[in-house]
Amino acid sequence: MTDPPQSEAPLRRGAESPAGRVPWGTICREDVVQAAMAIVSAGGYEEMSIRSLAASLGVAPMSLYRHIRDKDDLLDEVVDRLLARVWRPAAAEDDWQAWITEAASRLRDFLVSQPAALHVYLRHPVVSTAAIERMNVMMGVLRQARIDEHGARSAYGTLHTYTIGFAALEAARAGWAPDDGDAGQLARELGAYTATGQFIEGLRYLLQGISSQPGSPGDAGT
Repeated sequence: MTDPPQSEAPLRRGAESPAGRVPWGTICREDVVQAAMAIVSAGGYEEMSIRSLAASLGVAPMSLYRHIRDKDDLLDEVVDRLLARVWRPAAAEDDWQAWITEAASRLRDFLVSQPAALHVYLRHPVVSTAAIERMNVMMGVLRQARIDEHGARSAYGTLHTYTIGFAALEAARAGWAPDDGDAGQLARELGAYTATGQFIEGLRYLLQGISSQPGSPGDAGT
């Protein structure tokens, strides 16, 4: 939840600031985003609030609302910048299945390792700069595999939702351990379905289905 703005008379430029606070107009949106990125990258997303972020910057909480709409607005930008650093595969784009597998794996790793990113992706469709760039490149890779426009869009949607859903389940079960006994053994077997190997196996099934679509490289009629 976002801390509500607090009633506070703004400081005049040149006026004395309260002890420990920076003068009025000293910070900008970039300062706020960079401070939030440092906290999120260090794993402090769940404890971060507008109040704590303002304290780290030496300003009153109300000062942040001059640069951001709310905490979710801030997280959207932070996650976009972090995604931009990690989403692009090293695999060659002409090896479309290897590229898609790595792209999906990178997104899954990002969502599992960054709770803030998973929060953003589960809250709403992500249409940030890095997310759109990733989508467009992935669509281009699928088209290079001779998949038509409708098929490429459908394939992207399937791969994207599979990746987010798998990451959400995996993150939710982090730290879980089964009980002893027969039920525990079954739970361990079912728990293995959220392991890395199962994720890659699921991708393999999806890619086989995509490659069997009419006009694709795996279509027997081509």
